[in-house]
Amino acid sequence: MIAGKWKNLLLATAMFNLGFVIWFSFAPFTGGIAEEFGLSVAELGIVSSAAVIAVPLGRIVIGPLTDKFGAPVTAGATMVTVGVFCIISAYATTYEVFTASRIVASLAGITFVIGIQHVSEWFEEEELGTAEGIFAGIGNAGAGIGAYFTLPRIFGEGYAGPLFATNWRAAFFYTGVLAIVLGVVYFLFGDAAKSTKKREATKAGVTPQQWLYIATRYGAVVLSVAYVMTFGLELAMNGWLGTYYREAFGEGDLVIAATFAATFSIAAGLLRPIGGYVSDRVARDEIELLPWFDGRYREQWTFATLVFVVCAMVGMTAAGLTGNIYVAVVAGFFVGMGCAFSEGAIFAQVPAMFPDSSGSVAGVVGGIGSSGGSIYPLVFSAAFLPNLHLGYAVVAGTMVPILVLAAWVFQPHVAEQATTGGWLVEKPPAADASEGTPAGD
Repeated sequence: MIAGKWKNLLLATAMFNLGFVIWFSFAPFTGGIAEEFGLSVAELGIVSSAAVIAVPLGRIVIGPLTDKFGAPVTAGATMVTVGVFCIISAYATTYEVFTASRIVASLAGITFVIGIQHVSEWFEEEELGTAEGIFAGIGNAGAGIGAYFTLPRIFGEGYAGPLFATNWRAAFFYTGVLAIVLGVVYFLFGDAAKSTKKREATKAGVTPQQWLYIATRYGAVVLSVAYVMTFGLELAMNGWLGTYYREAFGEGDLVIAATFAATFSIAAGLLRPIGGYVSDRVARDEIELLPWFDGRYREQWTFATLVFVVCAMVGMTAAGLTGNIYVAVVAGFFVGMGCAFSEGAIFAQVPAMFPDSSGSVAGVVGGIGSSGGSIYPLVFSAAFLPNLHLGYAVVAGTMVPILVLAAWVFQPHVAEQATTGGWLVEKPPAADASEGTPAGD
């Protein structure tokens, strides 16, 4: 049992890490791609947005499918599909074919939901925040360590390989091949759950009625929008920062610009386990961080991290306006740290709230949260802004209503019914009148 849970955590983490490498593999190569297809900075913002556009719906769909069929099946199918379209994008000769193939390849981003579900099927509640943090943290680091650090160094500007003379084409091709291999390995060696009883309980919760009920609970809604301003922001920054450091500060060196961008990605990825661990710790030891949310220990930590993200985004604008790229890189690191802590906190709560529907809930939260990755790049690159630094403060302003909603839901008397109270749908399906435990327990 112990060996089994760590083996499946390893498979899920490897899948998600490679998924993030693929998802953001275009980001370090935007200069070459823009030159080949004749794209402006605004059009690059659209490409960055397009690379995320299929993921929100994909995550919502893949969640209940993973609950129903098990992670090895959905992981295998997803990685093979992603790999095939990565290879197609490597051979694309028109902007239309390139963009369409990268949209499908971006489904690598739905591996997050598959992995969240898979890990929750193996680990107990007291370990969930830490285990999910390890999975998501190392997986998220694929954007920084893989896409920003590794790919530009293997496939640099002077690359001339055996199959491709263009660096970004080679990067897309070889990561596609790896995805196909890993998909086959996951299908053959992954185990869906720690026991038959757990597997059957998860499958039983997969109905359209149950999904709609879960998706409209207070807890699912607030965590979904909180994930927009954290993970959605992370997606946007991962796809945008390479362009930002190049265009706003005139940093034309591919490797240096990618390295600066990677500081954000590494913070957002590798620090995420801390967010999950702290959530576990404050819940287990009943540590009061924000007394006005008395007794709601996980919620207190989550809210504190959300406030930090908003403040860090304002700081990002202030740092950029100094004109010093190194100050902006440090500010970007703090934004990444805030995202990491918040994401770890949010996904410590998700499986604890809905233990037998973790895939469905992760799909809702992860899917809605991913939408920020499509919206925020359009703000960052908006033509009406006088410079590229102000977009961060504008985005911070849009996050304030989310803080207000979180403050309302995290009140003790509301949080107690976070998994039962909600909007639109009043009653649960008759066959499953109770789901999970109250948020924060």
